[in-house]
Amino acid sequence: MSTLNELPVVVIGAGPVGLAAAAHLHERGLAFTVLEAGETPGAAVRQWGHVRVFSPWRYNIDPAARRLLDEAGWVAPDLEALPTGAELVGDYLRPLADLPQLKPYVRYGARVEAISRLGLDRLRTAGRELTPFLIRLADGDELLARAVVDASGTWGMPNVLGASGLPAHGESTVAAYLEHALPDVLGAARDRFAGRHTLVVGAGHSAANTLLSLAELAEATPGTEVTWAIRTASPTRTYGGGDADALPARGALGSRLRAHVDAGRIRLLTGFWVHALTPADGRVSVVVRHADGGDESVTVDRIVAATGFRPDHSITAELRLDLDPIMGATRALAPLIDPNEHSCGTVPPHGVNELAHPEPGYYAVGMKSYGRAPTFLMATGYEQVRSVVAALAGDWAAARDVQLDLPETGVCNSNPADSGTGDSCCAPAPTAKPAARGLATGITGGLLSTPLNLVTLDAAPAGGQAGGCCGS
Repeated sequence: MSTLNELPVVVIGAGPVGLAAAAHLHERGLAFTVLEAGETPGAAVRQWGHVRVFSPWRYNIDPAARRLLDEAGWVAPDLEALPTGAELVGDYLRPLADLPQLKPYVRYGARVEAISRLGLDRLRTAGRELTPFLIRLADGDELLARAVVDASGTWGMPNVLGASGLPAHGESTVAAYLEHALPDVLGAARDRFAGRHTLVVGAGHSAANTLLSLAELAEATPGTEVTWAIRTASPTRTYGGGDADALPARGALGSRLRAHVDAGRIRLLTGFWVHALTPADGRVSVVVRHADGGDESVTVDRIVAATGFRPDHSITAELRLDLDPIMGATRALAPLIDPNEHSCGTVPPHGVNELAHPEPGYYAVGMKSYGRAPTFLMATGYEQVRSVVAALAGDWAAARDVQLDLPETGVCNSNPADSGTGDSCCAPAPTAKPAARGLATGITGGLLSTPLNLVTLDAAPAGGQAGGCCGS
């Protein structure tokens, strides 16, 4: 055995996909170390713990992780129920991380600052594939690894409010008034929103979740105002197909949101391109610039930026990555996940071949592998790491035998009032046709033809707003 192969595989992130990678590495008998920046497993998931996902438990549990848990006598949850983020951590990720096969190899409070090759920068080629990876942590500690599985996700890198992909003017100066996606409006963050005017920017399901919570808060607390702003000219994609949606929980979400807009409890602004943000006597003045160059403004107390996420590739600046210039995923994966062409459920199975970079042994998996595409599914990430770990073990037949069983319209996230059992949101509807292109919304033949009462600021190009069926 070479010195390189005696080193562990380093997994970055102890979320669902990172811990699944650890479970597969254990089953393959490969040494590993998991580095988690937070103080608990699933630290990012815990931040949206109040949100219930569209997908039932059966799609959220990795097979290798399930085998380890079952051996330890784990009592599995109802596989048809829809867990909250908190339940996902407490009932699955925490027990998994605490198993004796994994716990000694998971390090918390270990934030990765940079990844390189020992003694080699990005320019050096000779002997590169035989040289260990060097992982430097924020506290100055350094580790060597034979391979790196980067499951660090994108939660810490939200997209900016500016419509052109650049921060709006003054965005950094109003940070005290800005909220990350999915704040706990009805719980821990209630006092920041009660009796105030909140602007939610975004057209994805993270925005929808927050809007529904704010509408509920407005009914209970006088003086609470809710404004929803999207860059596109219509909220059709967010509303979905209602009762005809192949994902019932998603359809219910859109129907409830539309009812609030139609009743005037949520003011909808379309063609809303954030241009500038300015503090204004304890509030924020938001200047909107239209396509024709005209401006107007709205003044609010809080802004929720539900505009999606992007990967942080800065830690790999000294590695040789081949990233698609549009998606920020590998060039092989990018056309398979392009949200202009694919929904959650139409992304084809993919594994080590599509995830490989010119840097041998480095793989970004999970949400980070999708770059800026919003259609990632947890089940997809589990199959990614199964394939990658099989390749690291030298089992290329298994690595390339990539299979993925998903419902026709995808597994997306929402926050329905009840988790329920039985006919889940992820069960394929027998009469629903799978979407061939674009975002799967269940919209066919004018299902949403009823006129909408909109406050239209200006028209925006279709597709100008990031977001998709699988979350923010």
